[in-house]
Amino acid sequence: MTETLATRLNCAALILAAAFSFAAPGSPARAETIIDVRTADAEMNAAIAHARETLPTFWASYEAPKPSETGHSLKVRFPTGGSRGEHIWMADVKKLPNGGYSARFANQPRDLPGKRVGDLVEFKQADISDWMFMRNGKIVGGETIKPLLKSMPKAEADALRARMEQP
Repeated sequence: MTETLATRLNCAALILAAAFSFAAPGSPARAETIIDVRTADAEMNAAIAHARETLPTFWASYEAPKPSETGHSLKVRFPTGGSRGEHIWMADVKKLPNGGYSARFANQPRDLPGKRVGDLVEFKQADISDWMFMRNGKIVGGETIKPLLKSMPKAEADALRARMEQP
């Protein structure tokens, strides 16, 4: 059984990473690359664990971003049946008074019937599987992107790698 860790890296993956923009409802859908990863994939699970451990870095920037920090985005797991789930990037993140969060789908969900890019949804912190934002034009975070680079076309992976901040 595979779990869709649909990072939903657009064919121009840099568009999402650089701008965290999403198409307006009703606008033409962009082509997307969807990469399925087994639930038991050790490298991906380690990336998710690391992203969750470093989530305070995201929240610190979200709460008090420097002028060079923009585009705060979360990857969230949504159940799709049984033990399956779809992980998808979310834009326009907001903290809610009840302790939860809301955000808009940054990509077209594949396995969430009736949900569309731009739809506003709510979720809990336990559902967050990754985070990222831009700092000086570089991607900070994005841990779950790293294991997927080997599954992408070399030119696309190299271009995305060049956009990621190196520790």
